[in-house]
Amino acid sequence: MRTENGLRRALEAGETVFGASAETFSPTVVETLGAVGLDYVWLDFEHGGPSPYDSTALEELTRAAEAADIELLVRLPKPEPALIRKVLDAGVRTILLPRIETAAELRAGVRAAHFAYDGAVGDRGVGVGRSGEWAGYVDSYVGGEDSEVLVGTMIENQRAVDNIEEILSVPQLGFAFVGPADLSMSLSGGDPLEKNTEAVSAAIDRTFEACLDAGVPVGRIRNGVPEARDAVDAGYRIVRIGGDTASIREVLGARLDELRD
Repeated sequence: MRTENGLRRALEAGETVFGASAETFSPTVVETLGAVGLDYVWLDFEHGGPSPYDSTALEELTRAAEAADIELLVRLPKPEPALIRKVLDAGVRTILLPRIETAAELRAGVRAAHFAYDGAVGDRGVGVGRSGEWAGYVDSYVGGEDSEVLVGTMIENQRAVDNIEEILSVPQLGFAFVGPADLSMSLSGGDPLEKNTEAVSAAIDRTFEACLDAGVPVGRIRNGVPEARDAVDAGYRIVRIGGDTASIREVLGARLDELRD
């Protein structure tokens, strides 16, 4: 049941990966996005979807991802160790931790995702779940999981930017992802959709340069093709290029408007 994490392997090989969000949290949409040829599906449990504590819902999504040969990138609602363990045991292999402001907060989350961590025992623990083929502790399971799990952190407020070098030094961190809307709220207190203010741009640039210096893959949302190409050319390695509900609005909405003109 457990296979290689294609997202982790691609990043380790220096490749760029493209994904889209599934706001519907539909296994059918997950399969469809895989059939399109995307590398990952972004599932935002921080702001929507079923409870991330619902292993049954997660298992259906992981089955769909495996069937379509696409990875799930799951943003959790909080970097809580118990939640991290439960989501990984349900078969998810790539998680994104929100609301991280310090290296200590991130370290606790990354440790919870690993059996062995930074030369010592991690904080994941062995249980019976889908990731272990319902067998609990089996030969090679522990090492196999640690070699496939990928943990990322959101950079989305002023304190995180101030602490970016320390955050990026956390052992076994897999990637960082820029959150411009929350950065705007944190830095300017203004409209979260106003992402191009001087302060926000400076924070994004600092985060990006720090990631490059630390050798940590960094990602961001770029919904337009020219913007996505520019991000890739600049060095962004994880690019989210749209989502299911937005695509429905844009494609079918435009068709309907044209038909009704």
